Amino acid sequence: MLDSAIAPSASEESPPPQRRRRGGGRRTLLAGTAVLVIGGAGVAVYALRDGKAVTQEIDTTLPTVAVTRGDLASTTEADGTLGYAGSYTVLAGGDGRITWLPQAGDVIRRGHQAYGVDGHRVPLLYGTMPFWRELQEGMSDGYDVLELERNLAALGYGDNLAVDKSFTWATAEAVRDLQKDQGMTRTGTLAPGDVVVQPGAIQVKTLEAALGGGAGGAVYEATGTERRVTVSLPVNQQNIAKKNAAVRVTLPGGKTVAGYVSSVSTVATSSAKSGSQTGAGTENATFEVTVTLDKSADVGSLTGAPVTVGFTSNELKNVLTVPVNALLASSEGEYSVNVVDSAGKVRSVPVKLGVFDGDKVQVTGDLTVGMKVQVPRS
Repeated sequence: MLDSAIAPSASEESPPPQRRRRGGGRRTLLAGTAVLVIGGAGVAVYALRDGKAVTQEIDTTLPTVAVTRGDLASTTEADGTLGYAGSYTVLAGGDGRITWLPQAGDVIRRGHQAYGVDGHRVPLLYGTMPFWRELQEGMSDGYDVLELERNLAALGYGDNLAVDKSFTWATAEAVRDLQKDQGMTRTGTLAPGDVVVQPGAIQVKTLEAALGGGAGGAVYEATGTERRVTVSLPVNQQNIAKKNAAVRVTLPGGKTVAGYVSSVSTVATSSAKSGSQTGAGTENATFEVTVTLDKSADVGSLTGAPVTVGFTSNELKNVLTVPVNALLASSEGEYSVNVVDSAGKVRSVPVKLGVFDGDKVQVTGDLTVGMKVQVPRS
């Protein structure tokens, strides 16, 4: 297939405007075309180059697509890393020896064994306040009692349990049932080291303790189980990251999944070396954006994987659009499309470009919805 116009030399050609999405190939149109003569399946193009008349034919049988009207969104892409939400240190309290440890990658949920001490299980409970005193009947009311009773009820213990801040006989009875299932002595009281309290389910990351070691200090590092993407954006792109805004995440292999911005850090960090002058490295300052996936299952078992996050930076409603690969660029940086009328005649129509969205671009010019524009054969 012959090009639709004469291509300028490499020194004459101007690159297309920068954008995040890549379209199809370009055909180049040299300004100064004098005459179009239609004949058969081709059009003879007469133009001047270096003061001399030259000719080239274009194919008038190229496929066409209709000019459309619709909504477009400009997307800015940034590199991110897929991982898990949160970072937690699981601590062991009290005396004894560690007799059981999970493996890296294990997921531990409420009521499940977090680690073992002296042959009994130390279960995981959900909460925001670590137990700091012995919980027993007759103690003063407190939020730690409420936290314990919420967990007992969630695990199905205590038919007569009232979930409040008071440790009653019913609370003690529910604790005895929990202790029986965990292989602990049924005392009806809980010491701080008898359970592990974390905000939710955790996944073991790296072990810090060893079997046979003392039950004190860090046992392992863990993360949450919810999948998250973290992105470091330059501070001059603060306008594209809005909390709760929808984003698209492209995974290794090209699969795309939906998500939303769940948090935007208000603290910027710089790569400038210590001791540098004040303000140095500002151009390298970044802030962290956290993206939560709509469906964590969409990413399978991927973790620590590089991904691309598409942030919507500009949205336009009800605009004229054509395929990106319908554009023809001149050596002067101007653009046009080849419009084919009902009689099969081709004419060049200058256009101004707006927002790019995937393989479509906003255009303004002498175009109306339904007009046919030429595109290259796929």
